[in-house]
Amino acid sequence: MQALRVARPRVSLRALQQVKGVRAIAATANASHATQAATAGSSGSSAVIPLTNVEAQWEALSADEQLAVHNQLEEIQKRDWRTLSIDEKKAAYYVAFGPHGPRAAVNPPGTTLRLLIGTLGLVGASAALYFGFRAICKSSSSPVSSRSNMRSFSLFRISRTAPAPPRTINKEWEEASNQRAIDQKMDPINGLTREGYTGTGFVQHK
Repeated sequence: MQALRVARPRVSLRALQQVKGVRAIAATANASHATQAATAGSSGSSAVIPLTNVEAQWEALSADEQLAVHNQLEEIQKRDWRTLSIDEKKAAYYVAFGPHGPRAAVNPPGTTLRLLIGTLGLVGASAALYFGFRAICKSSSSPVSSRSNMRSFSLFRISRTAPAPPRTINKEWEEASNQRAIDQKMDPINGLTREGYTGTGFVQHK
């Protein structure tokens, strides 16, 4: 019994030593974690982005810096809105509703003016080509032009004499069309074969 009583304290001492060692390791780990957290907190608190003229420097900020600005403005907007400065209000509005990210403009500024100038330039060039070819055709069709000029500009020559009208466009043909319509009793309700019709029918020439 005495031997057992003597052996028990030795076992308990070893267990206590092991427990003390584990506690010491845990305390060291907790201290290191606390130091790292304090360092991270101090570094995060020191990384404060100035809110002056955020509109101009927003695109140059990195993703982490933009996130820091977001967090900073989130804390600022918890205060009374009347106590915020003009720069803080402008920064909060720009970050929330400004033309950046998915709200960025598809076309850069000045695109409308460039499109207008380009369109006017193309129209002017087309008009210049048209009148230039017209002048060339007129000069090539004049009697004083040489045969070589007529050959070189034959593709651009435009005849100024219209072709003869079709043989159906004359007064005699139109009167014959009226007579044929009467013979066939064409449109007896509203046409020239109805009773009391006083129109000219197909006749267009005087």
